[in-house]
Amino acid sequence: MTKINKWVKTVGFLPLFLAALALVGIIAADHSYTGYVAGSGIWGSFVAFFIRSILGVSSWFSSSYGLGIVVFTVLVRFFILPLMVYQIDSMKKMQVLQPQLKVLQEKYAGRDTETRTLLAQEQQALYKEHGVSPFASMLPLLVQMPVLIALYQGIHNSPVLRSGSFLWLNLGNQDPYFVLPVLAALFTFGSSWLSTQANPQQNTMTKILPFIFPFIIFFTSLAVPAAVSLYWVVGNLFQMIQTFFLQNPFKLKQEREEARAKEKAKARKMRKAKRSKKR
Repeated sequence: MTKINKWVKTVGFLPLFLAALALVGIIAADHSYTGYVAGSGIWGSFVAFFIRSILGVSSWFSSSYGLGIVVFTVLVRFFILPLMVYQIDSMKKMQVLQPQLKVLQEKYAGRDTETRTLLAQEQQALYKEHGVSPFASMLPLLVQMPVLIALYQGIHNSPVLRSGSFLWLNLGNQDPYFVLPVLAALFTFGSSWLSTQANPQQNTMTKILPFIFPFIIFFTSLAVPAAVSLYWVVGNLFQMIQTFFLQNPFKLKQEREEARAKEKAKARKMRKAKRSKKR
């Protein structure tokens, strides 16, 4: 019970409230669709539930499947928002410990078994002291992935969803003007760049990744139906906005600079105090 209370406190009321509303909306959408969608097995039934829910949302907008995909994607993103908040909080805590972890790695730089064991013990002690789990950021990702994959498969595999039109798009064909692939790539870059800038500990790989992912998304979007590209655009836009509010790199940079300024001011006072004692 204590762990649940701690998790709720970390996530906060608003994300949990939005997730609850989104869940109600998803279930309501599923029940509002009166047709039949086939699905065999646990995974097939899970994907069928997503398809029915998207079709249900579409029925709220006069069977506009494009709007159905947009609204349902937003509902799913709000539903997994608490997991994202918890994941980002865990990542921030790990970033704070990075300098201390680096010191330990330099202290136990040997490759032998004994040195590696000592390093692992020291790291575990550090994690325990600060109440941080190195795997906490991975758990939300593992929970999110089946949801996002089911959403993708539901859109990709439903002939009904891909039979509609939205704006200039035929949802079953590729975007003829490449607008969606470009937007999907731009929003992916924005989200990745913001997340990278929020991390004070950067290496060559973390600097390159924000430029690699957009290219992958762009060229993949060129080969899939517009319905899937639309899902990526909406999802990546939501991710970018979410990253800005939860990992605002400009705010974090200012906070780090203020903390360094306080440390320098404290060090100056200590030096002045020492000089005064010597006199």
